[in-house]
Amino acid sequence: MKLLAKTSSISSKTLLYLIVFSVSILLLLWFFQKYYLQYSYEDYQVKNMNKIAQDILNINDKDFHQTIESIAYKNEVCIETIWNNQSISLYNSLMVGCELGKNNADILKVESSFNDSSYSTQTYRLKNMEYKTEAYLYGIKTNVGTIFLYSPLKDLSGASIFLQKQLIYLTFAAIIIACAIAYFLSKKITDPILDITKKAKDLGKGNHDIKFPLYNVSEMDDLALVLQNTQDELRKIDELRRDLLANVSHDLKTPLTMIKAYAEMVRDISYKDDEKRKMHCDVIINESMRLNIMVNDLLELSKLEANVGKLCLTKYDLIGEIKDIVKRYEIIKETEDYHFELNVPSKAIVRADRNRLNQVLYNLINNAINYTGDDKKVIINVVNAKDSFLVEIIDTGKGIKDEDIAYIWNKYYKNEKNHRRNVVGSGIGLSIVKSILEQHGFVYGVKSKKDHGSNFYFYVKKK
Repeated sequence: MKLLAKTSSISSKTLLYLIVFSVSILLLLWFFQKYYLQYSYEDYQVKNMNKIAQDILNINDKDFHQTIESIAYKNEVCIETIWNNQSISLYNSLMVGCELGKNNADILKVESSFNDSSYSTQTYRLKNMEYKTEAYLYGIKTNVGTIFLYSPLKDLSGASIFLQKQLIYLTFAAIIIACAIAYFLSKKITDPILDITKKAKDLGKGNHDIKFPLYNVSEMDDLALVLQNTQDELRKIDELRRDLLANVSHDLKTPLTMIKAYAEMVRDISYKDDEKRKMHCDVIINESMRLNIMVNDLLELSKLEANVGKLCLTKYDLIGEIKDIVKRYEIIKETEDYHFELNVPSKAIVRADRNRLNQVLYNLINNAINYTGDDKKVIINVVNAKDSFLVEIIDTGKGIKDEDIAYIWNKYYKNEKNHRRNVVGSGIGLSIVKSILEQHGFVYGVKSKKDHGSNFYFYVKKK
């Protein structure tokens, strides 16, 4: 027997997934703060200096000095303009960290290099090893001179370390919140799942009196309704199974009792009287045949449901077979005044298993005789369809209730005993009919109306 791997509860899995999700988000934030924050800041500075340069190039000459001063203060940069390599002007030069106009050797070297280059604009990254600071120097060439923008880069490492420490606290807080959410989800979602699982297990153990409540969750409510319907069907099947056992036991017991009783009568009373002995022996033989038919029917149904034995499909005349079967009932036509009405064509060549289909006809006719009305009439119709023949076996009895039609083919189903006569049979004839017709792949069914009889029909394929 294969052992199932040890599994975790929904609550523990929900908690684990929420913790993993929370920690993953925090690790992602930590990664971006450590590796992406500085890069993002510097990229922003470069783009901002490009924008500042464009704003400067769009300044009108008469407003130049006032506007460029405003741009420098607004964007926290210092600006140096050199016109014709002579006139030098500084804007926002008192800004903290500004190195323009201070004869910084590195800056002068970069400015000279830019003036000698063919670039119209260029960005330089400057490092001050003494003060361990960095800055961007942006050069712009115009028709009358050169403009330099200077923007110190702030060190974000301290802020990053602070944020990383905060993330540690956030991680613990997130885990606690995840536990609280997992508990809440367990109560709101997993508890109904566990409840319905427990009830489903009880249902599997044979308890058919369970109530499956609605949980106000669409998927859970759908599952509860399915299980409730399953329980109703299982209850019906269980009741029908008990009825079958009771009926089969009764049907088997009756001929056995008769056989025993008449055998004792032959042994003790009629063994010397030839006429009585023959009559009693005939009863024993008839009851033995009845018992044999019931046992054979049960075996036949088991074979059909297990798909034991292949169909032997042949071409033959269905009408001839129907007439032969009807002849078997001559005795009840004469002794009990039953009437058979045949509405059939002269021939109907079909392709089917002759013996199996004859068994279908016999069982349906036998069923019609059992349940027909006071007129003791059984109608047999064969109608020529497009690629098949429609066969109808009709009785004039009390009919079948609408709620019972879905179950009449079930091997566990037995209708109330409202039939007219107790012919030889096992009570599972319709189950045999269903199995044989499904094995052939033929369409079948029943049409019935209360107090107006029943019409059992099936289609047989033509040759």
